[in-house]
Amino acid sequence: MRKAFLLGAGLGTRLQPMTQTVPKPLVPVFHRPLATHALDHLHSAGIREVAINTHHLHEEWQRTFPDGTYRDIQLHFFHEPILLETGGGVKNIASFVQDEPILVYNGDILTNIAIDELIAQHEQAEHVATLAVRSQGSAPHLAVQDGLVRDIRKKLDVAEGTHQFTGLYCISPEILELIPAREKVSIIPTFLELAAQGKLASFDADKGHWLDLGTRDAYLETHGIGAELETNDGLPRIHEEATIASNAHIKNSWIGPGCHVGADATIEDSLLWPGTKVGANAKLTQCIVHTSQEIQGEHQGADL
Repeated sequence: MRKAFLLGAGLGTRLQPMTQTVPKPLVPVFHRPLATHALDHLHSAGIREVAINTHHLHEEWQRTFPDGTYRDIQLHFFHEPILLETGGGVKNIASFVQDEPILVYNGDILTNIAIDELIAQHEQAEHVATLAVRSQGSAPHLAVQDGLVRDIRKKLDVAEGTHQFTGLYCISPEILELIPAREKVSIIPTFLELAAQGKLASFDADKGHWLDLGTRDAYLETHGIGAELETNDGLPRIHEEATIASNAHIKNSWIGPGCHVGADATIEDSLLWPGTKVGANAKLTQCIVHTSQEIQGEHQGADL
């Protein structure tokens, strides 16, 4: 399997106002766009072509990847003037899928789940789709029995949910026949049809970390703010290309490349996006700085 589909068209409403300047998958995580972590993960599994659907602030994708590549992965952008949702998005890339199986990857997750093993399981079986699931989580909507997903949110009235969906799954090209063309539609009705036919497999994804960055709290916790999570692989919290006044006070915060922190400023439990500025004597606590203007004064729990 050499192709994948990265879902990048969501509005990111739960992360506003951060997503008023970039699409959610381009929000910086550990100093670089979240999507690049997904692309690195895909690259490690042998993926060399990735389709990305775009909608909200679609021009930011072109700015981030101006030559349409990442490492040696070829990127194919599919702009959706009208948001098509997950099912419509898959149908819209039929020309990219052609007759090959692909891996689908939600654009708002950070994970090291063994997608190479997910791919291998899907390729060795005859199911139309294989969903990566976890037995623990806050949204156990999938009923998994004997390696198959039998129900989702009990829509088929078969069983109660036991597992959480990770937003990672493999699909074979036959699935395109089950999705209506040119419609805004979720992938869930298609999954339910496959579940009823016994063609919706599950992959045990309990090993490794899996984080959904869909909310502000989750975004902060991923960076070790408000929770003890170690997922940054030892990256420096203060980027070497940041400029920090010698008498500034930095505690448990991420300062991105190109940032400037002025004299006597205090930054605690906060994140400064690349290129942002904090003025002299400012005091920030649990803040996220993502705008280009220089931040002055005292702020707590604010998105600036």
